[in-house]
Amino acid sequence: MKNMTFQNLTLTQELFGHHNHNLNKICEAFNVKIDTRGNSLLISGNPLDSDLAEQLIFQLYRLLENNFSFGEADIDAAINTIKNNNTFQLKDLFSNTIFKTFKNKAITPRNPSQQNYVKAIAQNDILISIGPAGTGKNYLAMAMAMASFSKGEVKRIILTRPAVEAGEALGFLPGDLAQKINPYLRPLYDALYDMMDFEKAKILFEQDTIEIAPLAFMRGRTLNNAFIILDEAQNTTSEQMKMFLTRIGYGSKAIITGDITQIDLPTGKKSGLVEVRKILTHIKGIEFIYFSKNDVVRHKLVSSIIDAYEKKQKRK
Repeated sequence: MKNMTFQNLTLTQELFGHHNHNLNKICEAFNVKIDTRGNSLLISGNPLDSDLAEQLIFQLYRLLENNFSFGEADIDAAINTIKNNNTFQLKDLFSNTIFKTFKNKAITPRNPSQQNYVKAIAQNDILISIGPAGTGKNYLAMAMAMASFSKGEVKRIILTRPAVEAGEALGFLPGDLAQKINPYLRPLYDALYDMMDFEKAKILFEQDTIEIAPLAFMRGRTLNNAFIILDEAQNTTSEQMKMFLTRIGYGSKAIITGDITQIDLPTGKKSGLVEVRKILTHIKGIEFIYFSKNDVVRHKLVSSIIDAYEKKQKRK
């Protein structure tokens, strides 16, 4: 049994969560029982599991003491991190603020893979990240772009993705060209508006300081002093990927993200993201980062869903 007592009652209540929601998550994750009384708790269960739960709770409380306010996703990320590496210090993750949104929300890495990803973005001109949905590839890249722009390191942010589905039935959609394409770029807008005030973003769009466009619009351009993010890169063709990579100009940084298990290209078309893994792996200044289902930071069911599909694929 592990007995823990905390000095600050307000922080203790935040640690426990509403109706002990956070503690219930920890109990389920480590197969332990936690009894609470005031600002004290008692952990019972297998000694190894109890040690892990105690270590996690202690580290979470220390974060609260240092003014870090965490949400449900942060609790899930902390649990997974300690389960995968019981020597890891959570403060090394959550104290590494990449960018603060207009609502003063701190965006930080939520697991060691994300931490390595952020470091790799900072150290390379071209970073290619591959992994399943929900691992934060695009969102963290957007945060790094916003941070770089706010520091004056780049003059523009350019966000792009291939509109694969639009190529088949674009003419049948209502509206002008921009309205037809807009639904395929919506995820990029969503991430941006989560970090920046809508009115400020609108002004930057009007000034072309921030640009969101289909990949096809990149042809023939040279992009200098820009932070460029190519999302859904698994749906680029070999020709499109080459075209994009050769747009990079001086003072620019390019982040390419995608999930090679979700390729929507027509049969017979090779994915540019799959191909670059063989072509660019030994070029200095280009780094590859790989995420797995263990790095998913969305609802816990997302990781289980990905795992189920992987098992189905292996059976085939």
